[in-house]
Amino acid sequence: MNFKDLNIITPILRAINEAGYSQATEIQYRTIPHILTGKDLIGCAQTGTGKTASFAIPIIQLLNQKPTSKKGIRSLILTPTRELAIQINENFDAYGRFLKLRHLAIFGGVPQRKQITQLNRGVDILIATPGRLLDLLKQNCLELSQVEILVLDEADRMLDMGFVRDVKKILTKVPAKRQTLFFSATMPSEIRKFAQTILKRPEEINVTPVSSTAQTIQQGVYFVEKSDKLDLLIAVLGDRSVKQSLVFTRTKHGADKIVKQLIKVGIQAAAIHSNKSQNARQRALKDFKEGRVRVLIATDIASRGIDIEELPHVVNYELPNIPETYVHRIGRTGRAGAKGVAISFCATEEKKDLQNIQKLIGFTLPIKTHEYV
Repeated sequence: MNFKDLNIITPILRAINEAGYSQATEIQYRTIPHILTGKDLIGCAQTGTGKTASFAIPIIQLLNQKPTSKKGIRSLILTPTRELAIQINENFDAYGRFLKLRHLAIFGGVPQRKQITQLNRGVDILIATPGRLLDLLKQNCLELSQVEILVLDEADRMLDMGFVRDVKKILTKVPAKRQTLFFSATMPSEIRKFAQTILKRPEEINVTPVSSTAQTIQQGVYFVEKSDKLDLLIAVLGDRSVKQSLVFTRTKHGADKIVKQLIKVGIQAAAIHSNKSQNARQRALKDFKEGRVRVLIATDIASRGIDIEELPHVVNYELPNIPETYVHRIGRTGRAGAKGVAISFCATEEKKDLQNIQKLIGFTLPIKTHEYV
């Protein structure tokens, strides 16, 4: 279904189009209409199916259509990990780029000062991990009395990671009168019971996850420490039989850093991510498609609009922490029966991510070696 058929306002449609896609995924076209009417909702879908957009887009629209003179956080999105918080924040950046709503991701593992400064400037949409949010609440650095829309993202992972008690504490700080959206990859009985305590007559949407990879894709994994990944990438790309390669990173900063290093050694490369202007993204993609750039470095959100026929080579420079994202990444190659190669770099700290990917796709990736490693 086209996003134009979902009653989405023009500025958001423009942002979606400039992000490079127009067709809504199943979770998106089944949830967005319900959310736009103000209903509570349970969405059961694996991450990687476009789930984040299914709540980000309607939240931006609802808040934009209901302006308020009151300052305060109007939407709170709780998510279990720093990586997911960053990813969700990038989604809001992409879809809300033509509107004036302010958004911020806060998470642990980094100093608080910058996050507090940004909060003091005013935030409409806050994406947070439970631990850091509770820390800042205890310090009276923010308050949640103006929250209109609450999202619990990856609820089953929050339960597995022991965050339910923290979430319950946070729920006491938000208004009882609110719209609540509850997303989970699975719906075991304890998750469903928890959902029923915080939602009011919710709509429930279930979407079957994507879990298979094309048989025409030759997959493999290199075990390499994080500090050695760049050298390994340069070595792999030194094989001139690799005519083009799409390389995935987790962060925008990481993408830009890799481009600089590749250019230094004579490999023409460009980055595509949400911090780039639309003209810069289109130019990088055009140069890649027409062969002027041999390597395109992309983050997951920016890569959604990339549709290149007969793309021969994909590299997961960093493994995604969401298994379904792996399926979507390598699906850029091996299309319509064509052959493709997808290789992954796995550092020690990413072995758990690799295990989760292999569990999802149903087989063990062959281990590859290179004279460099």
